[in-house]
Amino acid sequence: MTNTHYPKNNILIADSHMSDKGYEESTLEKQAEFARKRNYPLRKIAIFLRHPECSEDSAYALVHALSDEYQIRIFEESELDDPDFFTNLDVIVFPGGIGDSDTYLNFFTRTRANRIADFINNGGHYLGICMGAYWAGSRYFDLLTNADTTQYIKRPDADVRRSYGTVANVTWNGTEEKMYFYDGCSILGEEDDFKVIARYANNDPMAIIQGRIGLIGCHPEAPKYWFEKPWQYIEKHWNDGRHHKLLLDFVNELTERK
Repeated sequence: MTNTHYPKNNILIADSHMSDKGYEESTLEKQAEFARKRNYPLRKIAIFLRHPECSEDSAYALVHALSDEYQIRIFEESELDDPDFFTNLDVIVFPGGIGDSDTYLNFFTRTRANRIADFINNGGHYLGICMGAYWAGSRYFDLLTNADTTQYIKRPDADVRRSYGTVANVTWNGTEEKMYFYDGCSILGEEDDFKVIARYANNDPMAIIQGRIGLIGCHPEAPKYWFEKPWQYIEKHWNDGRHHKLLLDFVNELTERK
């Protein structure tokens, strides 16, 4: 990741970054061309990076999946102390990683959590993937209404029972998929209060949108190398990037919420 460049304005230029892992070029020039065609400025996304809980791999995979249509920056927790951090920001993103969700307490003071809640209440959007989805729950940012997050592998009839990199059987907008999974969450509660985009094999909600909050338990951003050695046992389930499009559609729907 040493060839990733961060200019002074802290907007991530994804200029062939991580090309050693199969990523293609994605630049601000491509973003600007997309914005010109759509005739409006690109929405702005800030992705939290704190390896390994919100990992480099997941954060940069999100950059790759979304950067054609969104202007993206990477941030760390101390930046939340800046009163201007949320200015002109549309979406704050907490990606997945490895570790215990309770490490949340190491990064987010009550003041920082309140600033995120205020951002959402004032029209901002929250996207949580895996760890970031857990953190929307009542023990952490506490963003949901009549719903909470819980560990899928401990749920009745879960088709994955251990914490390891694999694929889970999900149904995404009526289509069956095998999506990369690493101990993600279910989102349970009053389903009249949120829109279910995807479900696990046991019918638990896996991806939901509630107001301006979007949560996904699996990893639709997963790049090809996540399906290769030493994870070659799932290589046959690589989706040729189709799940990136599902993720982009999900974020587009989320950001349309007012």
